[in-house]
Amino acid sequence: MTASQKALRAQDSADVVILGAGPAGLVLGNLLLSAGIDCVILERAAREHVQTRARAGYLAEHTVRILERHGLAEGLRRQGQEHRVCEFRTVHESFRLDYGLLGRGEQHTVYPQHELVTDLLARYLTGGGRILFEAEALAVLDADGPRPSVDVRDADGRPGRWRARYVAGCDGRHGAARRSLPEGTIRHHRDHGVTWLGLLAEAPPSLDAVGYAIHPRGFAGHMARSPEVTRYYLQVARGTAADDWSEDRIWEELALRLRAADHGPLTRGPISQRAVVDLESDVLEPLRHGSLFLVGDAASLISPSAAKGANLAVLEAEILAHALTAALRHSDPAPLDRYSERCLAYIWRAQEFSHWMIRLLHADPEGAGGDSMFADRLRHSRIETLRTSRTQQDWFAENYVGL
Repeated sequence: MTASQKALRAQDSADVVILGAGPAGLVLGNLLLSAGIDCVILERAAREHVQTRARAGYLAEHTVRILERHGLAEGLRRQGQEHRVCEFRTVHESFRLDYGLLGRGEQHTVYPQHELVTDLLARYLTGGGRILFEAEALAVLDADGPRPSVDVRDADGRPGRWRARYVAGCDGRHGAARRSLPEGTIRHHRDHGVTWLGLLAEAPPSLDAVGYAIHPRGFAGHMARSPEVTRYYLQVARGTAADDWSEDRIWEELALRLRAADHGPLTRGPISQRAVVDLESDVLEPLRHGSLFLVGDAASLISPSAAKGANLAVLEAEILAHALTAALRHSDPAPLDRYSERCLAYIWRAQEFSHWMIRLLHADPEGAGGDSMFADRLRHSRIETLRTSRTQQDWFAENYVGL
């Protein structure tokens, strides 16, 4: 079976059925394919959509090392841009941190996620990997037994069923893996009370750093995506629709919060994409339910304040690939038994840093009430400590890039 869409047979099988063709699913598929493990990827979207959907693009060094270790980093090494500086701007001051010289001396590689997905997909197909696009997984059945199955529906509504020895849920927070979890699964959830308007501008970056603007009117962020494209964020009121703000209003507000009058004008261009993001976090425990394993956004949702989502997904995919290989090739179930515990340790550390960043960038973000001036003074103290304390800067750098 090739990547070209085919009608689903009444029943098909693979040792590992992977739900979702994002970074987690494609890294996992490539690693299993290299190990000689029979697998298939089921993706509910069309191939064109998978290869063009815009997502985060900041890859930590450990992520790059994983991709290099398995021969999956050719594109990002050719086109990715190294990034090691962030700049904080407030109404009182601004300062820059070269985090590449702090902590463990690590930096980011900026490489748009859709480009990474395109690379991973090409490698998977070249190696003979099986994938079905527009194949919507409806439910995972019998995950507590030796032969789980996945009910699927194709683009024309025709049903099918895949049987497996293991199912990897890499299909996000709204996918079939989460919907199929048994009662008693613990979900830790937090709504941070903050809403961002995420913007993709067809304009070169306006500064040579990740920009974090802390302003009385709300947070604003600047993140390079490529020499021609920049990601911006604006904190807006909860309930704001993506198209409520005109482009002129957006650029004027970005210029105000990023203090363009003091630091130089922003390079403007058409806004090609916009989306409203309510900052939320959640973690599911455990990440294994019999033969079903949760990976990436299906395992945990993390706010975009610290660029951890794709990096966690790649790390978890590698851990699960090694564990599945041990079980299927060497009859060693121990790594699978440790999968949930190992991944949750990384997830909670990333969640803690993300929460710290939210408190740094937003005034009273969870609506706790009380003395707002007190909360503002605390935030100012956090920023001052980050500006002046080498110990705090090293801690920031280690957690900003690493897991």
